[in-house]
Amino acid sequence: MQTPRDFSMYGAVDLGARQAAAQRRQQQAARAADAGAEGGDAGQASAFVFEVTEETFNTDVVLRSRTTPVIVDLWAEWCGPCKQLSPVLEKLANEAAGAWLLAKVDVDANPRLAQAFQAQSIPMVVAIVGGQMVDAFLGAMPEAQVSQWLTQILAVADQIGVQGGEPGAPGELDEDGEDGEAVDDLPPALAAARDAMETGDLDAAAGALEKALVDAPADPLAKSWLAQVNLMRRVSSADPGTASRDAAASPDDIGAQLLMADFQMASGDADQAFDRVLGVIKRTSGAERNTARLHLLDLFEVLPPNDDRVKKARTQLALLLF
Repeated sequence: MQTPRDFSMYGAVDLGARQAAAQRRQQQAARAADAGAEGGDAGQASAFVFEVTEETFNTDVVLRSRTTPVIVDLWAEWCGPCKQLSPVLEKLANEAAGAWLLAKVDVDANPRLAQAFQAQSIPMVVAIVGGQMVDAFLGAMPEAQVSQWLTQILAVADQIGVQGGEPGAPGELDEDGEDGEAVDDLPPALAAARDAMETGDLDAAAGALEKALVDAPADPLAKSWLAQVNLMRRVSSADPGTASRDAAASPDDIGAQLLMADFQMASGDADQAFDRVLGVIKRTSGAERNTARLHLLDLFEVLPPNDDRVKKARTQLALLLF
């Protein structure tokens, strides 16, 4: 297993190229329609297998991986081994029924995703758990080996606390199916939030989490999920390149600095994000300082409370305020 690392496409993907992304989606839809009309061997669509683009990666993969492991299949139409491996992955994803999700990336239509994964060859299969890239393999493997690899990924996910919709590994259900039944012990509001997060409906997820916090204001899981969802909502509605230029050109613009901190946090660079907001707090007073302080506290919630980066930044915040 590789060493887990924070993973996000911000900074690698030009989210401002919305027109080009829309054109690519139309091309992909046309290819899928053609394949269906010709009766080809294209994989069957399901709730557990979906296409991902450069524009949708952060919502469909990074955010979903906070609650359910996501396996990313990098493939291309011209790749022979891809045509051997992809059906295996799709079959196992459907059998897993939510224990993990399969995100398919056409590297020809999404070259920046391939670049971000540093894909030198395909097929390349990557496991994203809790926003982290935890392992990957190259080339087509037999189903048994893929299943074994997935079992290891689910074990890592369980250690991280990301268990998905099913407790077991693919293909490990009893004949009567009882062992494979999901036991959902989340409160209704949190379960609704999880479902909305998995489908990428950030507004619905935020609403459900806000309701959960009304019922249980100190719930650490609800607070963490809401912080993550709100972060994704903020960065999804802005362009990273513009945010970077605005922050560099206007160091005294509080909004520009806080937005840039959001993009740094979303890209996995918590230290830079915290330092930027701490700098704002140091330079301001009154309402502006309080706005920056509350923003920093919200960013703290994205990470576990015992994270060393959070502890360090909390100490620096206390020194600035008192």
